Amino acid sequence: MRAVPPGFVTTYGDLCPEAPRFAGAVLAGCHDPDVPWQRVVRADGSLAKGSRQRRLLQLEGTPLRGDRVDLRLAWVDVAALGARTPER
Repeated sequence: MRAVPPGFVTTYGDLCPEAPRFAGAVLAGCHDPDVPWQRVVRADGSLAKGSRQRRLLQLEGTPLRGDRVDLRLAWVDVAALGARTPER
């Protein structure tokens, strides 16, 4: 998750394909301010943490469509990301 740059997102399923809800539970219990939790969204681009998450993503310049992140522009595959920086 820390590999996801500002303005981009990944999904809970990308973080933990076998158990995306487990990934969500771990993030819900994490209170480390250095963890960019706002960059993890549901598979349909919706926000698990609502307006708080939306505000943080907007500050990072993440493209949104209505109440969801525009995954066509903002999604990155964390498994393939490695040292690359994604391009829009």
